[in-house]
Amino acid sequence: MNLNFKHTFTEELPSDPILENSRRQVKEACFSYVNPRQTNAPEMLHVSKEMAVNLGISASDLSTKSFVNVFTGNQLLPNTKPYAMCYGGHQFGHWAGQLGDGRAINLFEIEHNNRQWTVQLKGAGETPYSRTADGLAVLRSSIREYLCSEAMYHLGVPTTRALSLALSGDEVLRDMLYDGNSAYEKGAIVSRISPSFLRFGSYEIFAARQDHKTLKILVDFTIKHHFSHLGVPSKETYIKFFAEVSERTLQMIIHWQRVGFVHGVMNTDNMSILGLTIDYGPYGWLEGFDFGWTPNTTDSQHKRYRFGNQPNIGLWNLYQLANALYPLIEDTEPLENILERYKTDFETQSVQMMKSKLGLETREENDHLLIQALEDALQLTETDMTIFFRNLSNFKKGDGKKGLDIVKDAFYVSNEVSDTIAQQWRDWFGRYDFRLEKELISDTDRQVKMNKVNPKYVLRNYMAQLAIDDADKGDYNLIDELFQLLKQPYNEQPNHEKWFAKRPDWARHKVGCSMLSCSS
Repeated sequence: MNLNFKHTFTEELPSDPILENSRRQVKEACFSYVNPRQTNAPEMLHVSKEMAVNLGISASDLSTKSFVNVFTGNQLLPNTKPYAMCYGGHQFGHWAGQLGDGRAINLFEIEHNNRQWTVQLKGAGETPYSRTADGLAVLRSSIREYLCSEAMYHLGVPTTRALSLALSGDEVLRDMLYDGNSAYEKGAIVSRISPSFLRFGSYEIFAARQDHKTLKILVDFTIKHHFSHLGVPSKETYIKFFAEVSERTLQMIIHWQRVGFVHGVMNTDNMSILGLTIDYGPYGWLEGFDFGWTPNTTDSQHKRYRFGNQPNIGLWNLYQLANALYPLIEDTEPLENILERYKTDFETQSVQMMKSKLGLETREENDHLLIQALEDALQLTETDMTIFFRNLSNFKKGDGKKGLDIVKDAFYVSNEVSDTIAQQWRDWFGRYDFRLEKELISDTDRQVKMNKVNPKYVLRNYMAQLAIDDADKGDYNLIDELFQLLKQPYNEQPNHEKWFAKRPDWARHKVGCSMLSCSS
C-alpha cells in the first residue's frame, strides 16, 4: 500500500513520555504511543470500497493479506507509530476524570486529494486508558458501528466513517446486560475514519487539571488544522471557534431528530469537536415516534439521553466545553451569548426541519402549531416514524379525508386508531390540507422534495440484530445486503421493499432490538 502519511497529531502535540502500556493517569500529554494487540486469526468480513478510495487505497490492495493484517492491527506500516488519545468527560452529567481511548488505537493519518483522515482501530487491544477493561470489541457491537456510521453518511448526517469490519479470531468475554451473565463472543475490529477524533473531553481534561499550557497547545492545533478559516489563534478566534463548534453540534442533532436517531450515550467524551456523530454504542432508531425513548439500558431509569432531550443535552455539553475554554478567553459574556444563540437557533432550525419533512416551503405564522399538533397526534398510539413521514409524501392537496388511509401502514395497532384518536388525526389532516393550499409547488414536486429528507430505509435495530444473529452462525451475507441497501436510503429500491416495514413483534422486547447496553 502506497499511502501518503502525515504525522501532525503526534509531531505537534505533547506525547506521554512513558512508553510502557500500563493503565495510569497521563499528565500534560495529548496521547500515548501504543501498539495494537496481535490477534489469533484475523479475517476481513467487509470493506467500504468508497472509503478505501477516499484514503487512496487501491482495489488491488483490498485483496491482499497485508490489508487484512494492517487493518486488524497485526502489521504496522513503515513510518507509522500508533497512539491512543488522552481525554476526560462528563458521563451521565458527572465528571468522570480521565477516560481516553480505552479500546481505540489510532494507526496513522493520511492525506489524499487534499483531505486529511485519521485511521483508527476499535477493539485492537488495551491502552493506558483502558482502566479495568480489555480494550477489545465483540462482533455484535462492531457490526452495529460499521453499518451505522456508513448508513448515517448516506442519510446526510454528519458522521465519522468506517473502512472495514474484521474478525480478530479471538474470543472475548462480555456481560452484555451487566447482569452477571458473562459469555464468550466473537472478537472483532472496526477501522474507523475521521478527519479528527478530538472530543469535548479532549479539552475538558486539561482545564480540569488546570493545565492551561497544554490546553492552549491543543486548541491552537485544532484551529490550525480544522478551523483554519477562523484565523490565527487569539481571544477573538477562540470565541469564533466555540461559536462554530456550537453551530455544528446543533446542526448534527437537528439531523438526528430528522431521521429518528437516538445516540444513547451523549457523554462529553462522545461529542466530536467537528460536530460529527461519533462512538456508535447503544444507539437506536425510533420505531414508534416517542420523545421519551432511549435504547440504552444504563439510562432506562432517568432517560437523560432520550430522543426528545438530545438538543438539551447538546447544549449542556456545550456549557462544559465553554467552561473548559474559559481559561483561554477569560470572559463569560461572549460564551453565554453563543449558548443563548444555540437555544434560539434550535427553535428556528427545528421548525424548519419539520417543515421540510411536511413539504412546506412558504412561511406561515402558525406552522409551529401545526407541527406541535402533529407531534401530539403521533404519540396517541404507537406510530412508526419512518413509515409515517415517507407515506405522507403521497398526500395530495384535497386529500384531507383520505389522510388516515394514506398513513395507515404506520400504525402498530390499527384498531387503536378509532373514535377520539381517529378524530384528532382527521382534524390534523384537515389543517394540513388547508395549509398545503398556500404552497406554490405541485403535489409531484413536493413529493420529490419530501422523499429527499424522509428516508425510506434506516438501520432499524432489529435489522442490525438479524445481521448479528446470522454472523454468529458464520453467515455474513446480510451485512453486505444491509450495507448496500443503506447506501441509497431515500430511493424506492422496490427489490428491498421487505425492509420498509414496521418492527416485527418478535423484536419488541428482544435484546439488541429494543434495549442495548454500553458494552453493545
